[in-house]
Amino acid sequence: MNSKVFKILAIGDIVGKPGRQIIQSHLNEIKHKYNIDFVIANGENSAGGFGITAKIYRSLIQNGIDVVTTGNHIWKNKDIFETLDKENNILRPMNYPDNLPGKGYNIFNKNGIRILVINLMGRINILAVDCPFKKIENFLQTIDRDSYDISIIDFHAETTSEKNAMGWFLDGQVNAVYGTHIHVQTADERILPEGTAFISDIGMTGSFNSIIGMDKDNILHHFLTRMPIKYKIATENVGINGVIISVEKSSFKTISIERLKYFPE
Repeated sequence: MNSKVFKILAIGDIVGKPGRQIIQSHLNEIKHKYNIDFVIANGENSAGGFGITAKIYRSLIQNGIDVVTTGNHIWKNKDIFETLDKENNILRPMNYPDNLPGKGYNIFNKNGIRILVINLMGRINILAVDCPFKKIENFLQTIDRDSYDISIIDFHAETTSEKNAMGWFLDGQVNAVYGTHIHVQTADERILPEGTAFISDIGMTGSFNSIIGMDKDNILHHFLTRMPIKYKIATENVGINGVIISVEKSSFKTISIERLKYFPE
């Protein structure tokens, strides 16, 4: 283990039971293989593909995830509302109205390192939430910079243009901005000129013989006929997408961002 580097694993949207099962069976192996110190996972599709429940949240934490981020499906299951208010290790997008359950950020202490994790949501082709750019700008101006060492943002958004804009907007202000929501891992990971790691989307955790985690035949029927369907979770060729963000402990500068594509042998 490199004691000079703090490694954060960000896991792409966990889709249904297959996604939860591969986390349960293989996350510890991945953490050991890559010397991971801290794990963030987007869990907003973990309950049947839409939303998350209190029980599923607890199981993800028990299986080695440090913090669960979410997105536009967070309100699908009402039993999560109380959990959002009571628990510190689950976030909902910061730019929802402030009077809703939960909060959009928290600071986590892991091995003496303080990690600020922020959950934001885009506005293009999703929901008419508060402006994510103004929200994060105001937040970073008011939070005590001495209260955390590393800052990571899960930007749950539809378009690569909005995600790229957020990366450039925050370059030099946070350690990393990564996108979630589209379930397709992009190949544009890089360190921006002022030191912020960026990738448009980190992908998903679930079946890859599918259409973004859902049964492909079912979805194809919908595209061909335009008839309404009941979504079904796909179960074949299950894998984990994500990124590993490495931060130098002495300076807290981001030194690398690497894509993860994991499939059990």
